Amino acid sequence: MHGEPLREKGFDHFPYVNPDAPKGGRLVLGERGSFDSLTPLIVMGHAAEGLLDYVYESLMARSYDEPFTLYARIAETIETPPDRSWVLFQLNPRAKFSDGHPITPKDVIFSYQVLRERGRPNHRTFYSKIAKAEQVGKHGVKFTFEDGSDREMPLIMGLMPVLPSHLVDPETFETTSLHIPIGSGPYVVGSVDAGKSITYKRDPDYWGRDLNVNKGRFNFDEIRIEYYRDSGAMLEAFKSGLIDFREEEDPTWWTESYDFPAVRDGRVVKEALPIEVPAGMSALVFNTRRPQFADIRVRQALIELFDFDWINRTLYHGQYDRTQSYFARSDLSSHGRPADLHEEELLAPYPDAVLPDIMDGTYALPESDGRGQNRTGRRNALKLFREAGYVLKDGRLINEATGKPFSIEILAATRPQERLLLTYARALKQLGIAVRIRQVDSAQYQRRKQTFDFDMIQYYWPVSLSPGNEQLFRWGSEAAVTDGSFNYPGIESEAVDAMIGALLRAKSDKDFVSSVRALDRVLLSGRYVLPLFHLPKQWVAYWRRLHRPEQVPIFGYILDTWWAEPKPGGAQ
Repeated sequence: MHGEPLREKGFDHFPYVNPDAPKGGRLVLGERGSFDSLTPLIVMGHAAEGLLDYVYESLMARSYDEPFTLYARIAETIETPPDRSWVLFQLNPRAKFSDGHPITPKDVIFSYQVLRERGRPNHRTFYSKIAKAEQVGKHGVKFTFEDGSDREMPLIMGLMPVLPSHLVDPETFETTSLHIPIGSGPYVVGSVDAGKSITYKRDPDYWGRDLNVNKGRFNFDEIRIEYYRDSGAMLEAFKSGLIDFREEEDPTWWTESYDFPAVRDGRVVKEALPIEVPAGMSALVFNTRRPQFADIRVRQALIELFDFDWINRTLYHGQYDRTQSYFARSDLSSHGRPADLHEEELLAPYPDAVLPDIMDGTYALPESDGRGQNRTGRRNALKLFREAGYVLKDGRLINEATGKPFSIEILAATRPQERLLLTYARALKQLGIAVRIRQVDSAQYQRRKQTFDFDMIQYYWPVSLSPGNEQLFRWGSEAAVTDGSFNYPGIESEAVDAMIGALLRAKSDKDFVSSVRALDRVLLSGRYVLPLFHLPKQWVAYWRRLHRPEQVPIFGYILDTWWAEPKPGGAQ
């Protein structure tokens, strides 16, 4: 995206793989919830995990030890001018789908057209920027963009999944289906137990197995994903050996639930792995489409009532760091940094978009003494509520103008979420706020989330070191009114749109960092979410029959580089 790739042409393999890793064995993973579709590129339904990782392929492959660099896969070469106004891919003539059909420019153009018209909103947003798609020669595909303002588009096209035009019917593409899909990736779907499990089998005829980007990867003969109704059942399945690998995100479980015999005798490995990408934003989301959250003072009051220091100590053994930025744990964060000259230039047309203490880098989320009283937070919150037109009456917080009580329904998807939300709800009720915590099943939760039918939810937006077009889908004004987008707070801000545009136009790394920090400042100033916390490292546990490469890339563990220990005699 910026600068030069780390790898030279003709490199043998990525440094974070074991090129001699043995092939074979089986990997069993757990997933919470259920699935009702094998179509992962549409809004409807809840698709099974793994399809985009194992069955479908994109034109190019991502390097996980660089912020955003792509290397050849289906596309053998990529050509783009300095202004990045177009991109030309030359396809590898050996590339084929798992049914033996060669991948042609027709398939690539078909995929672009179907996803632009019928794909998820993020695909529709990205691909709407293309003015022309055409075949060039026998193996070439050229995309011309409407303008050169979005320098990420050549890479976005490189990550576009390629669909088989001879099998996909555009008229039924948006319909959920359990029909076995065909892709060009290293695995094929072996078996499906609807809603319960899906099994992928390594394709012995996979066309790309010898590519340098694939060497040392996709080592398991079989990958099975089992679905569990709740996280507790999934943890017990791991402890009993029914699941091979688990990433743990709950500090209480990490501290208290991994002292079982297999850990003590070394059959299960417990590790805290380094990770160098931004922590992302884990937050309680205010749906600003709802009238009770329209006033920023109300949103700030609710932030004041969240006693992080006490919650972290009592619920999470003090293991979390507070998330002070949408790009925390990275150089992209604006927290603790005054705006530079380029940021000031970008933000000048929007003088009211950034609060002064966020502009000068002195803002921090509220702190407490950790004793659970949070008197300062309650005083500040009550003052803000009064300014917003709310008063305490008979122990209830009432809108003075309408006489209606202030009430919130918070959706919970898991028991750990419910535990956090119930703790927060007690603090809200002390100020007379009527709070209802409602735990719903995964299908209902997904449906209500996708249609923005909620007051508040807990959500996590992961972030890379090269944020780009996905920011439009998360925070852009158009996404706020698009069902299925990730703009759950309903942000509609000219300043946010402009900062996203600036980061997409940035030509140098310096300007890119400044534009991301400027976006961070605008989002923080809007008080659209209540930022929660993040882990300083990746916590993983796995049965010792699994092995991983010695080097961990900046993105953290990459499971498709792991392998199974060969059985005695070389059998798997």
